[in-house]
Amino acid sequence: MKSSSSVTQWLETHWATPAFSGWLIGGIAVCFFGAATNTMAGWLYVLSGTIIALLGLGAILPMRSQRHLKARRLPIAPVSAGEDLTIKVIIENAQKAPKTLLEVWDLVPRVLEKPIKTAIEVIPPRGEYQWTYYLPTQKRGVYHWQEIQITTGTPLGLFWCSRCQEVPTKAIVYPQILSLTQCPLVDSIGHQDSDKMHSDRRYQASHEGVTKTLRPYRHGDPMRLIHWRTSARFDEFKVRELEVITGGEDILICLDSASPWHEENFELAVIAAASLYFYAMRCQLNVKLWTARTGVIHGNRQVLETLAAIEFQEQESNLLFPTLPAIWLTQNPATLKSLSLGSRWVFFSTKETIDQTLPLNPQVPGLVIDTNQPLPLQLQKPLRSN
Repeated sequence: MKSSSSVTQWLETHWATPAFSGWLIGGIAVCFFGAATNTMAGWLYVLSGTIIALLGLGAILPMRSQRHLKARRLPIAPVSAGEDLTIKVIIENAQKAPKTLLEVWDLVPRVLEKPIKTAIEVIPPRGEYQWTYYLPTQKRGVYHWQEIQITTGTPLGLFWCSRCQEVPTKAIVYPQILSLTQCPLVDSIGHQDSDKMHSDRRYQASHEGVTKTLRPYRHGDPMRLIHWRTSARFDEFKVRELEVITGGEDILICLDSASPWHEENFELAVIAAASLYFYAMRCQLNVKLWTARTGVIHGNRQVLETLAAIEFQEQESNLLFPTLPAIWLTQNPATLKSLSLGSRWVFFSTKETIDQTLPLNPQVPGLVIDTNQPLPLQLQKPLRSN
């Protein structure tokens, strides 16, 4: 990292390259040697030879100092966009002698930050130094990098020596999750599922039903579910487990990742998908996510990691699109015509489509998102169907 020339950088990473003081003393040694050859003065030969020997030590000692140094990383905890990544790098000294005056560079991706450095005064024998720093994030993504560079000029400072170590790591930056107090997109589907919940409650409150299995009685089980005939035979209480009748549907949030997008719109769509998913989770609804590459997935961590890595115009995995009603997030107006009844849509407008009449089904309402307006307010607006 000290050198700009490719030649000096190669020398620094494979051998050692002179510092300014090294070039200066080397020039003085050449001058003394030239004067010695002209005057045949022995003391000038001795002086120039001493300086050259000093330069030799200045080149060898930094390379020896690099030995027995090992870098490793601690796992990086995922964060949401806008939060800081906590990076922890440990430099271990496996030698019986201390290591002094080191400069450590973490070669992070340019999209995150320029390479980060720190100075280490001393690492004790058989000891380690833990370097912790914080990396700001602006955009979601999955970031990989692997090189840590250790540079030193110890003990004389006449030559610089750098060595890179492969220490792979991965940092996951989740999309931002908006705090929504209400969301008609999800709430309207939730009301449709209320018949299912009432049906389940009425069913479980009944005395008769389809018995799935019998199990031992547990504290808190209702007495009406005890199967008396079997309990008398086994001389212990047996409780009926009933089949659960479900008439409702899952909430499926679908991100149209196979279509072309404007980058700004796609980032808003990813934020909207994450926010809708976790809003539905807070409402205790059965919610899943669909993308063109992964198909249907669920689980907080898997959903967040998928949304962190997703790109538009990604290759489809030949997965059948679910027939369930869905919340469809898209920038392509042509896809709105094929939505099934009970679905919802979120259309992200562009300059080309802002005045365009959308091919809407009156029975399939949705939202038009204006990228110039705050996204949280728009996700909480009433739905439109024409």
